[in-house]
Formats: sequence, C-alpha cells, structure tokens
Amino acid sequence: MTAHRVGRILKRTAAILAIVVVSLLALRVYDSERGAPLEPWHTYIPTELSIAELDHGDWRAYLAAEDAAFASIRLEVTQKLDPAERVPVNRYFDGSPIYPGRFAQDWNRSYVLEPEGPPKGAAVFLHGLTDSPYSLRHVARQYRERGFVAVAPRLPGHGTVPAGLTEVDWEDWLAATRLAVREARRLAGPSAPLHLVGFSNGGALALMHALDALEDSTLPRAERVVLISPMVGITAFARFAGLAALPAILPSFAKAAWLSVLPEFNPFKYNSFPVNGARQSHLLTAALQQKIIRQSREGRLKDLPPLITFQSVMDFTVSTRAIITSLYAHLPANGSELVLFDLNRSAKFGPLLNSSADTLLGRMLPPTPRAFRLSVITNASPDASEVVERVTEAGASEETERPLGLAFPRDVFSLSHVALPFPLTDGLYGMTPDPADDFGIQLGSVAARGERGTLIVNLDALLRMSSNPFYPYLLGRIDERLGGPVGAAAAEKAE
Repeated sequence: MTAHRVGRILKRTAAILAIVVVSLLALRVYDSERGAPLEPWHTYIPTELSIAELDHGDWRAYLAAEDAAFASIRLEVTQKLDPAERVPVNRYFDGSPIYPGRFAQDWNRSYVLEPEGPPKGAAVFLHGLTDSPYSLRHVARQYRERGFVAVAPRLPGHGTVPAGLTEVDWEDWLAATRLAVREARRLAGPSAPLHLVGFSNGGALALMHALDALEDSTLPRAERVVLISPMVGITAFARFAGLAALPAILPSFAKAAWLSVLPEFNPFKYNSFPVNGARQSHLLTAALQQKIIRQSREGRLKDLPPLITFQSVMDFTVSTRAIITSLYAHLPANGSELVLFDLNRSAKFGPLLNSSADTLLGRMLPPTPRAFRLSVITNASPDASEVVERVTEAGASEETERPLGLAFPRDVFSLSHVALPFPLTDGLYGMTPDPADDFGIQLGSVAARGERGTLIVNLDALLRMSSNPFYPYLLGRIDERLGGPVGAAAAEKAE
C-alpha cells in the first residue's frame, strides 16, 4: 500500500472520528439543556482549604475554614434566593422545615464525639460521595459509648452546596482524612488503638490511608478498618465522565457539567450530581486498585490491619464483584472478613425478579478455601423471611449457620448501597423513623402510590431501600472488637 493511500485512509478515519465526537458532544448538550435550570447552589463554589493547608493545618483551622464556607453559603445563596426559590422543599431556604441550620446539630458539619473519661481509642469516620457526616453518626455514637473518641470530618466539597463538588479533587479528600487522623491521635494519644470507618467513597479513602501508612512511617497505622458499602470499583461510565463535561467549557453550556440537576430536598445529602464527582471517584478507585495490586506483589499487605466489610449483594452504586476480586482476592490470611447481605429469596416477586440477580452471589464468590472469613446474611429457607448468618471460616470449606432473630420486612426484596449504616428508626432514612429524630422530612418511610409526574422526585429514589433491617447485626459485629457483647447477644443489645 502506497504512502499516499495510507494518508488518505488516515484522513478519512480522522474525519469519521471527528464527526462522531462532534455528534456525541451535540447530543450531550441537547440532553443537558433539556433538564432543570441551574440554581445558585449549582453555581456558587465556596472556598475550601488546599492540600498544603490541610497537611500543615490542624483541626481548629479546618473548623474555622468550614465556618467561613457555611457563612458564605448563607450570604451568597440563602440570602439571595428569588421568591420562587423560597419554598419548604428547598434546604437552602432558611424558612424551610428541612433547613439544616434550624436543627439542634447540623450534621453537614464536622464533629467530634468524646467519651466520658479518658479515651480508650480513636476512630475516624469518613462519609460517602454527595453525602455528609450524618451518614455514620449512629456507628460513631456506638464507638463513643465504648470509650473511643469519634472524629468525623466533612470532606471537602460536601455538606455545603452541590457546586462544591465541581472543582474538588480526590486528593483533597485524602488530605482531609490525614488531618482527621492526626486529630484523632492527638485526642486519644499516640499509643491508643486507631480504627478507620468508611462508608462508600469514604471506604475507599479509609483503605487508601491504611495502604499509604504501610509505605509512609509518618502516617499512623490503624488497628482495624471497617468498610460499609466501600467504593472499590464503580461503573465503567465514570471512566469517561470527564468527557461528558467538555461542552461546559463554554458558559452557554454550563449545565453539561452536571449529570443530574434536581431539587435539593435532602438536608444532609446532595441530590444534584456534577460530572466531576463521578470522575474523581473513578480516579480514586483506579488509584486504589493499582496500589492494592502493587503492594500485594511487594508482600506489604501482610502488614495491613484486619478489614471487616459490610456489603449488599445488590448494589447499584458500587461493584460488589470488585470488592471480592480487586480487594479480598489479594488479602493474606490476616483476620479479615467479608459480610454480604443477600437478596430476599422469599419475596414473592416471581418473574419480576431479575434472573441474573438470583445467581449473582454464587457467581461472584471464589471457591473455598479462602484467606478471609465469609459471612452471608440470607433467608433461613426459601419460604422464610427470617434470616440466618452462614459463615465459612478462613481456610475452611465447611459452612456453619446460626439464627439472628431478624427478618426481611414485608415487600423488601433486597438492601441497597445507601441502606447499610442506617437503622430502621433513623429520622431521615428509616422505615419506622423515631419521632424524636425529626429533620423535617421522612424519606425512608414513604410508600408512594399515585400518578407519575406528581412528585418532584423520581420514584426510583423513593423505592430504593434506605435503611437496614439488619443494622443491629452490623452494629453488633462492629461492637465485638470494642469490648461489647459478642454474636447474637450483640444483635439483641443493638436493637
């Protein structure tokens, strides 16, 4: 083939690719412009500390910067709302029942829970993406009851306005994690045990810090890592999410920087989601997986503290399979455990249940013996809503079973990514919310029936399970290492 012909082919290929790219960008612009308009909370970006400031600052400086960020939100967003935006369903309207500033404690902010008497240990609690420190408050309280000081940072870009996530990098979150660990060490002392507790994206940060500490002697090493729905792997779409925001380079197409623009009716979690949030999560999980593989090859994981991971088999946000193949498959026999909450196999949904979901658990798990302990929370029998714990010890092939005295609620076919850290009594997300735990709206107890288009929220958001009927078990398992009751007694005490 002549050079001239090769050149023609290359030019033709480049032209085709250019047409495809332009077409996709045009489609992206069209799709984004169809949505709701951007509001002040989508455009105003509060100032956060830089990585250098986080690494050289202390907890007091972080709280001062946080106070300044919230003050700027009140000035630039709340006090400048148009009359049409001053509605009860808007968390940024100070006359709304869901306005966080009206509560006894604004759980969007960083907090420290200190025990009575000298701390026996310290624990750092890392929340998820678009989330806030609210999500781990129940577990943090249990740590405090057991004599630990609990440090829960609001990670940069969170808790304020969704626009805060449009310019943040995952390295900012990791720097805030290091700062929180330093504060935990300061409060509990250098020799006290340190635990890292991470939910979703916070699970990736907890694990990344634990891995970094294996290579950096200046970082405190954790004695235990607790992961709840950890973001070890996410969907392939996030890998290319950054391309979806390219049209936003032009001010006229600013909405292309958002994957969703929704009303903000949740006082402690963003509903709108910027492209950059998805991209940073992908970059974090990619870096995490690469570090796990490298440290496994170098033999460093033998020094990793024991992990206990709680994960729903059905998870639309993170990859349950990645937790097994990209994390647990690389762990040595160091006392780690994986707890999986199976789908409700007694639910009478018949052909409505996805056939692949029914066999997912068996297809994900590696054959025995395994280097980690596996606990599966599943139906006692195909016709029973009651659940049992089926355990396969590390290095063993035989399975043992014990009843838990817990059951799937009626019409619940599975847990979800967001449900695990919340008891059924949680005031915001619980199926049976505690009236004393009032945040102006009860998202977990809504049983929606009616005509489509009536509500301001997609029904998918209301149908998703948002609290955990097996939370007493989860808390009891965490409590075993804190000096609390063991096994079934722990579950009974946590109820």
